[in-house]
Amino acid sequence: MSTTEGLRLYSYWRSSAAYRVRIALNLKGLPYDIVPVHLTANGGEQHSADYAQLNPQEVVPTLLDGGRVIRQSMAIIEYLDESYDGELKLLPPTARDRARVRGLAQIVACDIHPLGNLRVLQYLEREFATPAEERERWSRHWISEGFDALEALLAENPSTGQFCEGDDPSLADICLVPQVYNARRWGVALEEYPTIVRIAEECAKLPAFERARPENQPDAPKS
Repeated sequence: MSTTEGLRLYSYWRSSAAYRVRIALNLKGLPYDIVPVHLTANGGEQHSADYAQLNPQEVVPTLLDGGRVIRQSMAIIEYLDESYDGELKLLPPTARDRARVRGLAQIVACDIHPLGNLRVLQYLEREFATPAEERERWSRHWISEGFDALEALLAENPSTGQFCEGDDPSLADICLVPQVYNARRWGVALEEYPTIVRIAEECAKLPAFERARPENQPDAPKS
């Protein structure tokens, strides 16, 4: 087993992918240090030469565990779950249940989130002069389309419990909550997704999710 010495998370307060990893670290009960990477200041600190050497994709999050560098939020979360005992496991013990959790998580991480990513929205603005109103409509469309599928898969499914899979938070909830945050930010009509909202509210009761909230990060703007 790894030790928690030297866990450092390169993060941006409003990054959904970094938000996922913060939740996972908190659920596992692992101490870590945040290294802020501002994605919009000075053209984006993720594009600096030093950070690009650490993560050639020039995105967050990046996790340092001692001398080991782990990139991509889903890989980081599974690495943490496999490397550290923590307070609970983020993936269920059976192959069937793990497949369901991964499938739900990937609807968010692979299908919804990439289309509303900051660099996609910046590209639409830069290359096609897409106005802010149309970029917001773009984001709402892809979130809603993904949530339509998620709601159908969660509602009335016997595997859905207090959380996405049973009565313990898992990788699926870790991915869901930041996307609900994004949905609220872009003005998605969440009343159409009662199961998603109920699960997000259950997650919000847990300190691990609360501590990971964007507004609670050291690099969040102070009001």
